[in-house]
Amino acid sequence: MMLKMLPFKLLLVAVVLCFFEGDAKFGESGARRRRCLNGTPPRRLKKRDRRLLAPEAPGGGEAMCRGLYPRLSCCPRADTPGLLHADTKILSVTNNTECAKLLEEIKCAHCSPHAQNLFHSPEKGETSEREITLPYLCKDYCKEFYYTCRGHIPGFLQTTADEFCFYYARKDGGVCFPDFPRKQVRGPASNSLDHMEEYDKEEEISRKHKHNCFCIQEVVSGLRQPVGAVHCGDGSHRLFILEKEGYVKIFSPEGDIIKEPFLDIHKLVQSGIKGGDERGLLSLAFHPNYKKNGKLYVSYTTNQERWAIGPHDHILRVVEYTVSRKNPHQVDMRTARVFLEVAELHRKHLGGQLLFGPDGFLYIFLGDGMITLDDMEEMDGLSDFTGSVLRLDVNTDLCSVPYSIPRSNPHFNSTNQPPEIFAHGLHNPGRCAVDRHPTDVNINLTILCSDSNGKNRSSARILQIIKGKDYESEPSLLEFKPFSSGALVGGFVYRGCQSERLYGSYVFGDRNGNFLTLQQNPATKQWQEKPLCLGNSGSCRGFFSGPVLGFGEDELGEIYILSSSKSMTQSHNGKLYKIIDPKRPLVPEECKRTAQSAQTLTSECSRHCRNGHCTPTGKCCCNQGWEGEFCRAAKCDPACRHGGVCVRPNKCLCKKGYLGPQCEQVDRNIRRVTRAGILDQILDMTSYLLDLTSYIV
Repeated sequence: MMLKMLPFKLLLVAVVLCFFEGDAKFGESGARRRRCLNGTPPRRLKKRDRRLLAPEAPGGGEAMCRGLYPRLSCCPRADTPGLLHADTKILSVTNNTECAKLLEEIKCAHCSPHAQNLFHSPEKGETSEREITLPYLCKDYCKEFYYTCRGHIPGFLQTTADEFCFYYARKDGGVCFPDFPRKQVRGPASNSLDHMEEYDKEEEISRKHKHNCFCIQEVVSGLRQPVGAVHCGDGSHRLFILEKEGYVKIFSPEGDIIKEPFLDIHKLVQSGIKGGDERGLLSLAFHPNYKKNGKLYVSYTTNQERWAIGPHDHILRVVEYTVSRKNPHQVDMRTARVFLEVAELHRKHLGGQLLFGPDGFLYIFLGDGMITLDDMEEMDGLSDFTGSVLRLDVNTDLCSVPYSIPRSNPHFNSTNQPPEIFAHGLHNPGRCAVDRHPTDVNINLTILCSDSNGKNRSSARILQIIKGKDYESEPSLLEFKPFSSGALVGGFVYRGCQSERLYGSYVFGDRNGNFLTLQQNPATKQWQEKPLCLGNSGSCRGFFSGPVLGFGEDELGEIYILSSSKSMTQSHNGKLYKIIDPKRPLVPEECKRTAQSAQTLTSECSRHCRNGHCTPTGKCCCNQGWEGEFCRAAKCDPACRHGGVCVRPNKCLCKKGYLGPQCEQVDRNIRRVTRAGILDQILDMTSYLLDLTSYIV
């Protein structure tokens, strides 16, 4: 009898479970059960009411909200207060922007059948811990809201995206807003539902090509707004990391950051800390013959000295430095020589990239600085270089000028254009890279730059810099609409050894962490783009976080990504990541190279030139008041008299019995003996020689 009743009992249990599942399918704890803000169950709309509602009602308000939740809704009646009644100033953006559309959606969160869970976290309890009453947002939607509305809501979002989403993004796996079907390309991190056809298609493609993803390895952390990483090419395999505030740090081959900075100019650099402010340390380029001459070139913004007075906000300065003769890990600050100064009115579109091409010339990339025609008249022609690529020859023996003009420059003999200009028409060059091994034998120089489009500010472009071109009218190599509102960040052409798949590809991305590659087809010579997939699971141990600040390249041709989770330069949240191919060993046998120890300068000029500076070609240029092959002989004008010796510029060492600037006066206080003994004369000469030796030493 008991055995006969067993199927009936099992059926009864199943029915009971199905009954309770209808109301508790989101969790028996009640954390995800459908409840309105006041704790009541949501109301079910009738069919005739649904027909009157559309997902995008033209009038907005309650009609739009009921359209977003057509079946179950918590939309209040006339006697119920609406959402965020205390924060009307925050949700009062009236201009027709993308931010206003997002705010209209967020206002409807109170109509969600999960409203109680959207505004109350089971982990945090009350919402009073959060500064502003907003629903818990899905992760990507939170960042989209932050970047879209940051400039449209006064006094709001005065923090970074990571800090904002730390408080307002759902992290406990619960329901997050938006929790209704919404057309978008992003995945579940932008929506609590997974009903998006476009995303499903991308997921299918991603699953098929998941094995083609690359990995990233965190190499350095604790950096302060890193904006670039370069090598010096001396065989030491050191990586020089630029921090926006004005520091250059060395990452050694052993995996350590050297304590003392390689270059410290933070007192000279005027650095911007707000979002979009590009001021700071901009770029660093090492001379191709750095191992022998120790020359490096730095660009930064400053407001010091003579140009600080006037209508200019700051100046962009390019300076030459020389490494210390005693310490190869530090720059000799006394060797600074100003190369170039450009007045800037605004704090965006600065450029400032420096690089040496295979031709040995120094290329300087300058943005348009957002300067108008009225600004140019106000600056009296000092902005002739803006929006241009300059090409300079630093290998000059001339001591009076820091550089010469290459004869192959397009405007070498022009009277209308500065002869330094190689190409022009740039707007906001993010970063530029030179391909040292171009596949096209007809092109001696391949320079790729990321830039904004002057005609359509919402699109970005990749340029191939060619001599004499005007990129206001010249078609770009690639033009596309960015994935997000983040600015384009140029990278490098991969010429490393670890990844064979990535070889020859130009790697770049945008501020929000979307990466692309650009590769030239050897047959058609056409450039083809494709997304760069960075895996975060499986064989990849690390994951990428934070906005992209720049790219880097080491001596072996491997590419790095620099990021920071905060926008303030005082925070030490910057990181350096290395792109790795998981299909290959971390360091294949054929890629192993022995790092040489960094050596001090051994050239004749660096060893003997004392009162001057060495040119990159090895000539000793004397400072004022010195002369000779290595500037060791002082000049006195007029010359010293009565046997006096010039020991310092315009400083004479006089014999006993004479004084004055040129030893022209006789010392009356010393009684002169007409017939001095030979011993006295020897003593006087010995004393004079000792004094002379002490001055020389």
